[in-house]
Amino acid sequence: MSIFDIIAVLVTLAALIGYVNHRWLKLEPTVGLLMISLASSLGIMVLHWAFPQLEIVTSMRGMLGDIDFNQALMHGMLGFLLFAGALHVDLEYFVRAKGTIASLATVGLLMSTFLVGWLSWLVFNALGLEISFLACLVFGSLISPTDPIAVMGTLKTLNAPKDLEANIAGESLFNDGVAVVIFTGLVALLSAKMGHAGGHGGHGEMGASQLAIFFLREAGGGALLGLVSGYFIYRLMLSIDDYTVEVMLSLALVMGSYAVAWALHVSGPIAVVVAGILIGNRGRNFAMSPKVADYLEKFWELLDEMLNAILFMLIGIEVLVISFTSRSVLAGMIIIVIVLAARFISVYVPIAVIGVKSKFPRGVVRILTWAGLRGGISVALALSMPPGPEKNLILTSTYMVVLFSIVVQGMTIKKVLRKFL
Repeated sequence: MSIFDIIAVLVTLAALIGYVNHRWLKLEPTVGLLMISLASSLGIMVLHWAFPQLEIVTSMRGMLGDIDFNQALMHGMLGFLLFAGALHVDLEYFVRAKGTIASLATVGLLMSTFLVGWLSWLVFNALGLEISFLACLVFGSLISPTDPIAVMGTLKTLNAPKDLEANIAGESLFNDGVAVVIFTGLVALLSAKMGHAGGHGGHGEMGASQLAIFFLREAGGGALLGLVSGYFIYRLMLSIDDYTVEVMLSLALVMGSYAVAWALHVSGPIAVVVAGILIGNRGRNFAMSPKVADYLEKFWELLDEMLNAILFMLIGIEVLVISFTSRSVLAGMIIIVIVLAARFISVYVPIAVIGVKSKFPRGVVRILTWAGLRGGISVALALSMPPGPEKNLILTSTYMVVLFSIVVQGMTIKKVLRKFL
């Protein structure tokens, strides 16, 4: 299928599924899209089992095989989705929560990576599923970050306190950049161990010092690029008052800064988040008339909703290309509990340390634990792993954690908030 055909199919399916959900099911948009597309995929598999002469599963798998999920998300949709989310971050509350956000996105993420990696290694081996400890650490690094796309979509409907919303949104917007750096370094080590020359992304084998330098370059360079590019576009917006040009400038900011970040080997996600926060606060307050601000917000809200619909529909139909076994499914069910426990510990420790000097709402650890949704980024990273016997096992576990996170946690987070706030 051509790229146009694939996009046409995805947009058409997303629109139809969105209509069915809005008209009859009335679930949260992301949850509804995921559940309907997943149910449709399972229905196609049952139909294929009952009527093997039909080639519908083969056709769907062929279409999915033409889609590079990792490329489509990490180097396509992600920049737009992160920028759209960052536009709505209130800088005042964000700065107030900067210590908590930084600690959760770094120390908390590293703790979760190790805990998930170690405990999942024990589970896999106890079930007779051979996998290396290093591969389990890779799994820990890709499943630990909370997904900004899933989280921001859920936050829109929560009406949570501003301080708490800043913590949840800020962590989710920044920890994926940190996670990608850790994931890249660990995959480079795994690739070297498996004999894949050059490792993931061509970085080769990394030691601790090389990984630290790589992290500083990626994260620091991405933040600096976001500030510079965001300020440049802000100055251009300041000199005009035309909503069509200013919306186009915001598009150029996202696409241009992401492309430059990729060329300079710095973090594109962090760059667009920083630029989005700058435009959404200083840009909206000083460089836009109310008319321009309204058009800009509506444009990015529409783009955000459309890309979200396609992304979560893709997650639902990806089940067609994953090979499940009884032992891998059992391991995945146990690992769901492990991921939640690791999330609780990795939130509790930083909050307990910071809480010595700062006051947090009642139940903040349990709220942040349950609000830490996993989504498309984890699936995309799992799909980007180098070929090997361990990849399908990691992909199966990742998929099960993501499904549980979006469906169960996403549908019950409101009840958790009402209980503690």
